[in-house]
Amino acid sequence: MRLKEFFPSLLFTGVIVTLCTTPALSQEKLSIAVDKKVAGSGNSDRFTLSPRLATNSRRVNPITEIRRLNEIALPSSSAETLAQSPTPPTAPTPTIVQVTHVQAHPTQNGLEVILQTSLAQKLQLVNRSLGNNFIVDIPNAQLRLSTGEGFIFKSDKPLPGVTQITVTNYDAKTIRVSVIGDAKPPTVELSDSPNEGLIFSVATHAQTAQKPQQLPNTQKPQPNTSANSTQQQTPSATGDEPIELVVTGDQNSYGASDASTATKTDTPPRNIPQSIQVIPQQVIKDQQITRISDAVRNASGVTPQGSFAGNTDVYVIRGFVTRNNLRNGFAVPDNYISPINVERVEVLKGPASVLYGQFEPGGIVNYITKQPFTTPYHSAEFTLGNYDYYRAAIDFSQPLTADKKVLSRLNIAYENSGSFIDFLNGESYSIAPVVSLQLSDATNLTLEYEHNIVNRKFYDGLLPVRQSFQVPISRFLGEPNADSYNFQSDIGTITLKHRFSDNFQFRSALLINNNSGDYNGVRPRSLLDDGRTVSRTLAGDLDYFRGVSLQNELVSKFKTGSINHQLLLGLEFSWAHVVNDFLRTAAPGLDLFNPVYGAPLPTRFVDDAENQRTDTNTVGVYLQDQVTLLRSLKLLVGGRLDFVNQSIRNIDLNNNNQLLSRDQFNDQAFSPRVGLVYQPIEPISLYASYAQSFNPNDSRTASGQALEPSRGTQYEVGIKTECLNKQLSATLAAYDITKTNVATTDPSNSDFSIAAGVVKSRGIELDIAGKILPGWNVIASFAHNDTFVTKDNSIPVGNRLVNTARYNASLWTNYEIQTGSLTGLGFGAGIFFVGDRQANLPNDGVIIPSYVRTDASIFYKKRNWRVGLNFKNLLDTRYYDSQGYYLRPGAPLTVLGTISVEF
Repeated sequence: MRLKEFFPSLLFTGVIVTLCTTPALSQEKLSIAVDKKVAGSGNSDRFTLSPRLATNSRRVNPITEIRRLNEIALPSSSAETLAQSPTPPTAPTPTIVQVTHVQAHPTQNGLEVILQTSLAQKLQLVNRSLGNNFIVDIPNAQLRLSTGEGFIFKSDKPLPGVTQITVTNYDAKTIRVSVIGDAKPPTVELSDSPNEGLIFSVATHAQTAQKPQQLPNTQKPQPNTSANSTQQQTPSATGDEPIELVVTGDQNSYGASDASTATKTDTPPRNIPQSIQVIPQQVIKDQQITRISDAVRNASGVTPQGSFAGNTDVYVIRGFVTRNNLRNGFAVPDNYISPINVERVEVLKGPASVLYGQFEPGGIVNYITKQPFTTPYHSAEFTLGNYDYYRAAIDFSQPLTADKKVLSRLNIAYENSGSFIDFLNGESYSIAPVVSLQLSDATNLTLEYEHNIVNRKFYDGLLPVRQSFQVPISRFLGEPNADSYNFQSDIGTITLKHRFSDNFQFRSALLINNNSGDYNGVRPRSLLDDGRTVSRTLAGDLDYFRGVSLQNELVSKFKTGSINHQLLLGLEFSWAHVVNDFLRTAAPGLDLFNPVYGAPLPTRFVDDAENQRTDTNTVGVYLQDQVTLLRSLKLLVGGRLDFVNQSIRNIDLNNNNQLLSRDQFNDQAFSPRVGLVYQPIEPISLYASYAQSFNPNDSRTASGQALEPSRGTQYEVGIKTECLNKQLSATLAAYDITKTNVATTDPSNSDFSIAAGVVKSRGIELDIAGKILPGWNVIASFAHNDTFVTKDNSIPVGNRLVNTARYNASLWTNYEIQTGSLTGLGFGAGIFFVGDRQANLPNDGVIIPSYVRTDASIFYKKRNWRVGLNFKNLLDTRYYDSQGYYLRPGAPLTVLGTISVEF
């Protein structure tokens, strides 16, 4: 193993832009009436963001089990007493407790706010008083609805002497409870109940025995008044008048509180010295994404690229093609991904070999699958569209035991569609069950499985020649009666997590991945000199993939003096076995402009009939340390050492399985990463990082020596910010990537290669996502990328890589009306711009033209029902994407109608 020079002679200056940090302009409000008549009924219903909130005023015992960092026995008598205790540092916690609902109801002396969770005894509390404010931070919890979305609780002037009560997600793993007094701090007592959760009893120094009253800004319309004219309630001594609490749903469903891809730990994105974008579930739903690769169009510097048979997609990230992706952190080969089981898509920009091994330096895409909820959730959806498209899907999540220690989730989908391409049609089935078992308070076991079947017409696309832009986009260059493609995949995962202590955790995960495919098709090869005849090949293939990966990871949190560490130690083993039949023979040509199908085809493969078998074994050891040097200064340092053994064998199927070749490759590489984050003020993060990647070269020189792996080196600087009370986030990044040891033709012997090629990629990217106003969400991106060859023996220097646009941009915004008779009505609109790209390498003048695609949507939600229409390519723009070689026409105007229900 040889480490390259750590700092090459390249200096890249980052651009720092200060973004706004003003608080949110307003809050989305849902009025919840609290009827004091039932305060003593002894019944308690969960708060579910519906216009009913029943109460339970029974007395509860003081807390005896909740762990507190200040070690003060509760209940405390007052905020002043609590304020006398010093504020200790927040201790690390191994488990994030999910608080699924917040209740509130009046008591004789004030108000009780209940954070509902069955794990109240595991919550850690840090309390303090600031002026008239009483604040409690819970650094191991998050507010999460049963759907997995966050929410915010808010009550304005619920009591005399109390200005506001809020319960919010302060960061990715902390709940903050704030009680703001009017003239002096309120009195807050805490207790817990195994049936309800954590209880905050709030009173004031002013008339604590007085019943809470309704104030004008939280009035509820009477049945005989309109929604726009409210009648003030007169406080009643009998306590029969309702008060109102204002609950704010967290509509920042376009934002991301955490992203595990970059560090494999729960780290807020603004603390990561590398660009990462998250496309959450709400964006996937709002854009009605039926092919998961469309989700990454929302991220800067990423372009989908068609893959084999039109069945899958790969991605061009910062100019480099990434053919393998991640699934919950496991490297998986390019294959069919059903969007029905994807919770969110995370895109990590730049080298990822420090944690994941063999990848291109541009970045990776990680599919995060759906997990069970602690409360029942059931939904069904049906989508109908033009080109004979329809899809039915169900999503069931259900606790299997009363104590919620066994959870389950099941996603099932069936899709059938035609196409704007002549003769093209297909269908697919997907089923994905998940079971999670809480074996003990410290141990969890999760079992996942996904089964996919795809049957469709085999399709390559159009040839990368100028004449292809002159024919209808519906043109099919194969044979309608001879082309078919069948694919099946089975993926299973077992994940064990164990907490030895609050500061020491273990994770072990096993992935088993089997998939197979077979196809027959007549494939276009080239355009003959007459400018209209397409030469074609009859091709067949039967291939299968078997893969097993095992990851074992330890995470430890500790201190060295005043410096905090979060150390990750990982060991990964993986084995992959790939068998591929490569069958080819010449087939009759086809007129590009006037095709006539049905020519007789060969009955056997005479040109090529080979079987290739590839076995790859990989061992990876990685170490990472997240160091908090100061509160505003964070260091990330890590590295991974990989050992790769690959065996490739080829045999001749037409000659009694004669051995044609056998190759053995052994590679090892070390991939480091170093990054620094400086936060001059809380909403702003300035960062810089250095990282390397590697990918093996399965080629040999003329002397028989194996080529060294290709290496990527990236320098990146950027700024991350959170605006509008942390509801809107933005990342601005500048990068410079150099990829070396690229296999290129040996000038002395064109049958062999040498590792002499060098490719450069540099650019700037901007990503914005989150909530602007209540009900108004946005996700947007812009990228400028320059990727070109700087050294090669056969490709001219300066040639741009295939399908790499200099500019791309996207904007999608969605608004839902929050009040009035049109509440629930919403609209969405988006544009997706991709600049022109080279179609071939070496560049030959064939340019894939730039395009702007416009999308739109309209929807209406009422209670648990939702109906919507999505218009894709609203202006019927003619555009093309690339398959790496073939051109893939984009779909014209497409309309999808969807109806869904939750029950």
